[in-house]
Amino acid sequence: MASVGKILRRTFLIGSAAIVGGVAFGTYYVTRPAANPLKPREGEAALNPFVLIDQNGVTLFAPRAEMGQGVRTTWAALIAEELDVDLDQITVLHGPAAAAYYNSALVGEGLPNKGYDISNFQHNLGEALGVLGKTLSLQVTGGSTSMKDGFDRMRQAGASARETLKRAAADRLGVDPSDLKTASGHVIAPNGDKIAYSMLAEDAAGLEPVEVPLRDPSEWRYLGRSQPRLDMVGKATGTAEFGVDVRLPGMKFASVRMNPKLGGVMNGFDDSAARSMPGVEKVVDLGTGVAVIASNTWLANQAVEAIDVDWGDAPYPPETEDIFARIAEAFDDAPNSTMRDDGDVSASPENAIEITAEYRVPYLAHATMEPMNATALYTGNALELWCGNQAPTLIQFRVANTAGLDTEAVQIHTTYLGGGFGRRGELDFGEIATKVAMAMPGTPVQTTWSREEDMRHDYFRPGAIARMRGAVQDGKAVLVDGKVAAQSPTQQAVERYTGFPGGGPDKVLVEGFFNQPYAVPNYRMSGHIADLAVPVGFWRSVGNSHNGFFHETFMDEMAHAAGRDPLEFRLELMRNEHAPSAGCLEAVKEMSGWTGQTTEGVGRGVAFTYSFGTPVAQVIEVVDEDGTIRISKAWIACDMGLALDPENVKAQMFGGMMYGLSAAYFGEITFAEGEVEQFNFPDYDAMRMHTAPQVEVRVLETNQHMGGAGEPGTPPSMPALGNALFDLTGKRARSLPLINQFNLLV
Repeated sequence: MASVGKILRRTFLIGSAAIVGGVAFGTYYVTRPAANPLKPREGEAALNPFVLIDQNGVTLFAPRAEMGQGVRTTWAALIAEELDVDLDQITVLHGPAAAAYYNSALVGEGLPNKGYDISNFQHNLGEALGVLGKTLSLQVTGGSTSMKDGFDRMRQAGASARETLKRAAADRLGVDPSDLKTASGHVIAPNGDKIAYSMLAEDAAGLEPVEVPLRDPSEWRYLGRSQPRLDMVGKATGTAEFGVDVRLPGMKFASVRMNPKLGGVMNGFDDSAARSMPGVEKVVDLGTGVAVIASNTWLANQAVEAIDVDWGDAPYPPETEDIFARIAEAFDDAPNSTMRDDGDVSASPENAIEITAEYRVPYLAHATMEPMNATALYTGNALELWCGNQAPTLIQFRVANTAGLDTEAVQIHTTYLGGGFGRRGELDFGEIATKVAMAMPGTPVQTTWSREEDMRHDYFRPGAIARMRGAVQDGKAVLVDGKVAAQSPTQQAVERYTGFPGGGPDKVLVEGFFNQPYAVPNYRMSGHIADLAVPVGFWRSVGNSHNGFFHETFMDEMAHAAGRDPLEFRLELMRNEHAPSAGCLEAVKEMSGWTGQTTEGVGRGVAFTYSFGTPVAQVIEVVDEDGTIRISKAWIACDMGLALDPENVKAQMFGGMMYGLSAAYFGEITFAEGEVEQFNFPDYDAMRMHTAPQVEVRVLETNQHMGGAGEPGTPPSMPALGNALFDLTGKRARSLPLINQFNLLV
């Protein structure tokens, strides 16, 4: 009985699933296909990286990380739909680090268009450019692209597998393949006899995969309907393996400390106290920090904190206000990009009412429930790494370089992620774990960051400032001129990943700012990059997360300046610009019973953001309870174009909104003497069950193209809450977090 590790090339090992007489199928080729990472032994076959059929059933090698968004279940449904197997017949494992698992949808998202007005040519161009993801080995979970990436690929793989198995059965039975049917993992002969797929796998291995048309949606059994999550039982019973759950024979445990003045050097350290602790195995000099290897994680945490370290200063201003002063200086320079410049914003039309406003949002941490961790086993000529991650190929390249190995000598095992939100697309936790393991060759070492280390050494959502100028005339918006200044996560990430400085117009900096479907005749939106060395990264919804707050708070201010109902004001600007977006506003209007009027002690706010191909509208209701303000209700409407699992989409919209509300309510990373002041959840709180609203979600499907689900629920939540508080109190929040300005329930 062969293990998966013997079927796959030596750069991949996963679990102990047995694969015998296997055959994998699929026909998704844009150009010459990437090398298949599945390498069978004699008598076994693997024709495609995704699906393998063996005597035990169907195994799907999913290329996207499961971090709570349900991607494994929907990818399995895509396969099952065409392969004619039941969902419970599919075992889902994460694929290895391999170019074959590139994200075909990610590159197209970077095209310089608004998204909502994309032409068929531009859409097709984006799909065609997806092949660049293979060239760049972009095996990445992010950008709310998993379903857009897998929708055609997985169905084509399943359809090809089905028809190839039928041909193998036809050859065995001496009948025409068209006389055969398939159901529940079997080929059914004209006389009703059934042959299990597993019995045909070896015969099918010798056949060329058959390419066939995909089924019409009217024939779907799974897609478009909600399915039970395949990861539900494991997570409910505690048997699902996250990074911190990895246990290997002879394992040691480590903890790490890096300079709290982020990016500063380490001048020296005294580790005598740590080395004297029983159970401490080794102190590791990481160059820019220290680690302790011990017999358990708790001891490693205690010992690493006992080391006396002389830290160098940070390469950025030491205080929060000084940092924001530097961000403001970016407005003095020419914009990095002006991706929308309609009409003429040089002067307001005659008799128009002009308004201006400046907004500010803080740095934010990802605050994943599972802190950063990775387990590494270094033998001198090979390396294995176990961790939850969003970019297996990128982390493989990084740790191979760290260990001085070829990438083929590095195996990446991707576990479940206890929260990602973009943080586990970074590479630092894998690199540190590798350096620690290299200090103890032949011994697996699990390096787990303390919560405090994790919170204070993030790649933060950048702090940002927006300066807005607008004009209304006869109750309508006639001018919007917006400028946003912030650090560039994209440029920093490019340099971290490649070693080359990032450059060029930054679409991510202004997403959610320039591409909103409002028909304002004079409309200019610009982005200014702040030159700062605070480490920043991709935080759930990225630029949309701050730009949604800026844009939709200002739209609310313009509506009030015009004397208009804020929802109707938006609808009027949107109806002829993008009907699906207007439909979302119409839906939340109906769902919430919006009248534009609220009773004493109740406030309502509306906000809208188009992001990741999905328009989302939200209405938030707050109530004053004896001077304490509580969020009572929320309504969300989104238009997915095609919802492959409607209940899962609802869950993602709810989760995205709650993530955004937590940030709006509490989220703030501040600096003093160069160090992050927030250490743990008491300093960086989140919404709790008693502070969360009752929520209703409606999923629409009129959009021309499929949108993403994981992130679009986050951006409109923050301005919707701020606008509701204005409706309740008359006080306009132009900065976050709101807990600093209102007496909110905690």
